[in-house]
Amino acid sequence: MEAPATEGLLHAKQAGIQFSKVETDAEYKINSNFVRPPRSWILGGSMENKGTETRGDKGGDGQVSARGPGRVTSNGVRRILLAANYSALFLGTLASSLLSRFYFVHGGSSRWVSTLVQSAGFPLLLPLIYFSPRPPRTAFTPRLVLYCVLIGLFLGVNNLFISWGVSYLPVSTSSLILSSQLAINLLLSVVLVRQPLYFTNLNCVLLLTLSSILLALNHSHERPSGVTSSQYIIGVLTTLGAAVMFAVYLPIAQIVYRGVTAFRTVMEMQVVMEAVATGFAMVGMAATGGFKQMKREAAVEFDLGRARYWVIIGATIASWQLCFMGTAGMVFLTSSLNSGICSTALLVVNVVSGLVVFHDEFGVHKAVSTVLCVWGFASYLYGEHRRKTRADEEELIGAANPTSNAAGNGGEIV
Repeated sequence: MEAPATEGLLHAKQAGIQFSKVETDAEYKINSNFVRPPRSWILGGSMENKGTETRGDKGGDGQVSARGPGRVTSNGVRRILLAANYSALFLGTLASSLLSRFYFVHGGSSRWVSTLVQSAGFPLLLPLIYFSPRPPRTAFTPRLVLYCVLIGLFLGVNNLFISWGVSYLPVSTSSLILSSQLAINLLLSVVLVRQPLYFTNLNCVLLLTLSSILLALNHSHERPSGVTSSQYIIGVLTTLGAAVMFAVYLPIAQIVYRGVTAFRTVMEMQVVMEAVATGFAMVGMAATGGFKQMKREAAVEFDLGRARYWVIIGATIASWQLCFMGTAGMVFLTSSLNSGICSTALLVVNVVSGLVVFHDEFGVHKAVSTVLCVWGFASYLYGEHRRKTRADEEELIGAANPTSNAAGNGGEIV
């Protein structure tokens, strides 16, 4: 006779049973927004046992993911990479938005220069790639290179849209509008990567979308001095376009990363994507006289002087690199939706930063938009916490009743 759920938990705790961290397929479906099965990534695990599934301990941290083809992982290294990518995403998102706006506030005027600095930091990844262990097999196929080139062109256009938006909108306003990417991200995640759909996800998306609409309707009170009503509307539309493109990029990147087995390969892909986006920006600068304009800005137009101009350019390049690498890392290590959620949450930090650094106006409409944004993100976190807690309890119950599990899985203990 099966033990009740509470008895199963109690017996498991009393027996000191050590449970495997590998998720079952059902648990993966429950937790796919927040916790993804470990990937082999990292330090280039062995590609043996390709196509097999292993459940339970393998005598240490090394485990073979049930999702990936022979992906050997180390939980400790995975935690380090997650922390590093979260930190890069946080610092990059905060600094890049402030520095991009700072460039325009103090006399910078070239949107192509602003586009260029968003992707020109890819050489910073080369030392990391050089010192990273090489994966057992070369996963960088010609098809993967083609995908990276196409995504790089896509990101180049996205960067240009961001530059147009930042040039006309306050940091706080553009950040809140960019948060609307989550709605499209969720939709595409459901369609393309079979993301489970929950009420808390829909509630989050609805609130964030309402937040962006509220800001767009309040353009007469939110636009900076010197920006006309038509320019403000252009800024809103281009920022919305950037949000849509970013939302499309995330699930596509997740699909491409399914064939990737090492974090080093993710960095190599990022180099190719950003090199292509940089080439796109340089072509635009050459066609519009952007290089001459850049020299003129440094010498005459930037009101803080030549030296500080180049310092701002360099810092902006580095911050955007942190932002994009952190985003790509989070997609690879977790999921596209989780990466989009984290990015959206950090945009709320940018709202506060814009108020502190640039003294952006913070009227009733923006206050309500910020509350809706925070509410939506809190709703998502609460839903994920509930689902993860429930999945952990089911795992404990299943481990405490292995006979029941074997009967329910054709005699196989999972």
